[in-house]
Amino acid sequence: MPPLHRRHLLKAAGVALALPTLEAMKPSAVRAGFASDPAPPRRMMCICTNMGMMPEFFWPQVDDLDDDGAYRPSEYLALIDDFREHYTVFSGVSHPEVDGGHNAEISYLTAAPHPAAGGFKNTISLDQYAAEWIGIRTRFPYLALNVGVENSTLSWTGSGVRVPAEDRPSKVFQKLFVQGNEAEVENQVRRLRDGRSILDLVGDRAGRLHKKVGRNDRQKLDQYYQSVRELEQRLVTAEQWQRKPKPVIDVEMPQDIDDRGELIGRTELMHRMARLAFETDSTRIVTLSIDENANPKVNLPGVNQGHHSLTHHGRRDETVEQLKIIESAQMKAFGSLLGDLHRVGEDGETLLDRTMVLFGSNLGNANSHDNKNMPMILAGGGFRHGKILSFDRHDNYPLPNLYVSMLQRMGVETDRFASSTGTMRGLEAI
Repeated sequence: MPPLHRRHLLKAAGVALALPTLEAMKPSAVRAGFASDPAPPRRMMCICTNMGMMPEFFWPQVDDLDDDGAYRPSEYLALIDDFREHYTVFSGVSHPEVDGGHNAEISYLTAAPHPAAGGFKNTISLDQYAAEWIGIRTRFPYLALNVGVENSTLSWTGSGVRVPAEDRPSKVFQKLFVQGNEAEVENQVRRLRDGRSILDLVGDRAGRLHKKVGRNDRQKLDQYYQSVRELEQRLVTAEQWQRKPKPVIDVEMPQDIDDRGELIGRTELMHRMARLAFETDSTRIVTLSIDENANPKVNLPGVNQGHHSLTHHGRRDETVEQLKIIESAQMKAFGSLLGDLHRVGEDGETLLDRTMVLFGSNLGNANSHDNKNMPMILAGGGFRHGKILSFDRHDNYPLPNLYVSMLQRMGVETDRFASSTGTMRGLEAI
């Protein structure tokens, strides 16, 4: 039998890549139909502020820690101490072999090593991994949000492709709650059906090839064919969601803030969008990238330099004080998010009880571009909180272990993620 030219398969794959960009196609394992979900919904929000937090104001001093993890709050933690029983602070954690200073932000949720190295290719992010398992349960498998420069994101697909994040709250609101007219809905349904017809063609070609190749190639084709069928099923599910009305809420569309110096106001708007998405069960997975790399001056009293330049403070008192103003405001905004989630009731619990909120940074010390000792907090989600889990600040404990614990809490059946060695030691579910 003459050899089969590789371009034949690439041609079929090319048809798949040419499909319209649809939200339902982004996760890779959404199943057809609407899932029955008798268990209480579990949710996850992951936040990264890429300029870090000054360590001396974030973590309690070593002599302020008790053996059982109780602590006297640091200056920053004192700002959210009203919610102490609802969060855990982590000290001495980082991603093994993730380095490169600011470059490490793209590995924040992937833990892919050496992101600054030539030829680096990212891996799947925590949110996308979770979306593969539970994306079917909501209209949107996930929301990727951004405060900062265009294209900043925490989300990456299984093949290491950047998932775009939305930076305008008004567009997030429209996506969640504004129903298109009948003609718009029908047009979207037609696009979905066109996609399914193309996939049928690709699947037929793969089936014919199956008879012409050897055993190893048949296994590869089986995997390819299965992925085509899964994508087709996701298109069926997307069509069902198009027919289902969006939630109706008594909230006005937010006004976007174009001034990038309004870091806190822009952050709080995205917090509100995440809370509304969770409250209406429109999604159970949200990421928020807070990107200050482009060095805007934050509009806060007492701040007169750019955020990024302030992080290279060299311990100069005036510069440190300005940076402390910004980071304190960010901590207060985080506390407000926890308060908003805590005030929303859901079947005898609160939204915070059912929502894990991860807050931290890829930089343990922005002044030195250090990626060790990442400042991390996990709030809510049904864990026993109220303490600090302190590990070796020189030989760090793997942060991906926390990601495994979070995935398991979401109902994902896994005991590994990236460079994890197990679940997070000392973190217990209620």
